[in-house]
Amino acid sequence: MRIIHGQDFDQRAKEEFRATIYSNVIKGIRVLVDAREKLHIPWGDPSNQTHGEVLMGFDTRSTMMAQGIVETKVFLHYLPSIHTLWADSSIQSAYDRRREFQLGESVKYFLDSLDRIGQPDYLPTQQDILLARKPTKGIHEYDFEIKNVPFKMVDVGGQRSERRRWFECFDCVTSVLFLASSSEFDQVLMEDRQTNRLMESLNIFDTIVNNRVFSKASIILFLNKTDLLEDKIKTVSIADYFPDFTGEPHNLSDVQKFLVECFRGKRREQQVKPFYHHFTTAINTENIRLVFRDVKDTILHENLKQLMLQ
Repeated sequence: MRIIHGQDFDQRAKEEFRATIYSNVIKGIRVLVDAREKLHIPWGDPSNQTHGEVLMGFDTRSTMMAQGIVETKVFLHYLPSIHTLWADSSIQSAYDRRREFQLGESVKYFLDSLDRIGQPDYLPTQQDILLARKPTKGIHEYDFEIKNVPFKMVDVGGQRSERRRWFECFDCVTSVLFLASSSEFDQVLMEDRQTNRLMESLNIFDTIVNNRVFSKASIILFLNKTDLLEDKIKTVSIADYFPDFTGEPHNLSDVQKFLVECFRGKRREQQVKPFYHHFTTAINTENIRLVFRDVKDTILHENLKQLMLQ
């Protein structure tokens, strides 16, 4: 939303994202090194065992790393080992099996860009910032105007540990924008490694959409990561994870229709409040620009309707 509405990131903000991206890269390569061992994939070059040990010896308990921040000099120290490991066939094989473990979707993008990211004067591009991953901790409010209409967007973390704080900030909410990943139907949570991620999203949606706090709020579902879904269904069948799926598992529209119905079916009061859905790719700014234009009209329309009723 900052990019779309002209409040671009200043030098300080970009430097903060740089530290986050360094953290994403180091965490990602460590996950791949660990997965290679657990999946019993032999090294392409046995001498890379040393580089793997160097990365696994990285101190993840430091305060900075815990906050998702890695300084430039620290990252540059580990860069040669990261380069070598990413080029090893065993790490590439582990990456190809990423569905079997927890790996951020942006890791490949950043590892493929190591030459650029590894420059001492590196500053993240807009695309880098969109792909950087940092969990939302606590509650964050953003104010902006669209055509002289003020909007307040409240961002709450989705992790289980964050959810107890949600209802602290839900007074006078006019619309709920619920973001769910459409591509995670075959993945499990990082928190318990047992629960299917899509099922978890459906259960949270059930809690939100049927809560009396939102009895008059419009519900707008964003089924995100359409690009990843389109790629995944070429090789993975959703029917293997959701047996009640009856369409063509490799057909995008069939899978999307099923996903929408899964969420729609969680609403107990079907006729009371409106339900809207959009398929999004959050890293595609133009896609979000068009979607949010529709969302803005929806929010304004619902608010005007409420005013008329009052």
